[in-house]
Amino acid sequence: MLKDLVRDKYLYLLLLPGMLFIVVFKYIPMYGLVIAFQEYNILQGVGGSDWVGFYQFEKLFTMLDFTNVFKNTLIISTLKLVWGFPAPIVLALLLNEVKQLVFQRFVQTVVYLPHFISWVIFSGIIIIFLNPVDGLVNQVMGWFGGEPIDFLIEKSYFRSILVATDIYKEVGWGTIIYLAAISGINPQLYEAAIVDGAGRFRQMWNITLPSIRHVIVILFILSLGNILDAGFLQTLLLYNPLVMDVADIIDTYVYRKGIVDASYSLGAAAGVFKSVIALILVAASNQLAKKFGEEGLW
Repeated sequence: MLKDLVRDKYLYLLLLPGMLFIVVFKYIPMYGLVIAFQEYNILQGVGGSDWVGFYQFEKLFTMLDFTNVFKNTLIISTLKLVWGFPAPIVLALLLNEVKQLVFQRFVQTVVYLPHFISWVIFSGIIIIFLNPVDGLVNQVMGWFGGEPIDFLIEKSYFRSILVATDIYKEVGWGTIIYLAAISGINPQLYEAAIVDGAGRFRQMWNITLPSIRHVIVILFILSLGNILDAGFLQTLLLYNPLVMDVADIIDTYVYRKGIVDASYSLGAAAGVFKSVIALILVAASNQLAKKFGEEGLW
């Protein structure tokens, strides 16, 4: 090991900042998770607060509003996974078929840009576009005789807005990994397929998709780990009391209980619960992928 460290010292030096980031911002804060098992008092601190075991979890699971919060989180996250996960794959396949390099790069740049806009700004754009008075969406609907709709206060539309805007913002960024995987496919496979008479769709279905299948599986496993991350900042900036029944998720619930109401232990318990579920899903999906002959995360 020492010889390897000396030989690859510069590679390990490049690895050091990332390791420090993970240790400082991911592992050290885990010490604070103990407040989920305490009746935390900010004046007494972690060391002086009373230990209550699983009381906070029992309190959490018996609260009527948490059941609705968990259901909303699961529904919104599942919708984002079902519609959002295939979107960058489809976009990457379509971009790969574009032969005009200048046009391809232009489209890539355009679809990447929303990723770099913060949700604070992007949510403002969404609110302006969906404004019932002079919003672009309602103006277009008015051209065809439609009545103005205040989408952000309608429960039937709100979840769809969350899913659609999240996909629009992140779909371009998600294509990067898939395009990189596609670029590594052996061109001779396509040449052989052309000789055999395969069209573009058949090449895509029989060569491109199978060749990037391992990348799709790994990213799907990672996505399952975020199944309960329904988008804290997006939801917090867009929801309102009129749609709270269908929009309140675990992250916003933790924010209200832990920060606004100063129920730190209860908020921490909700966060721990979400993390445990994510860990179970990642481990289970990883083992399932291995059983089907795919490469897992570990």
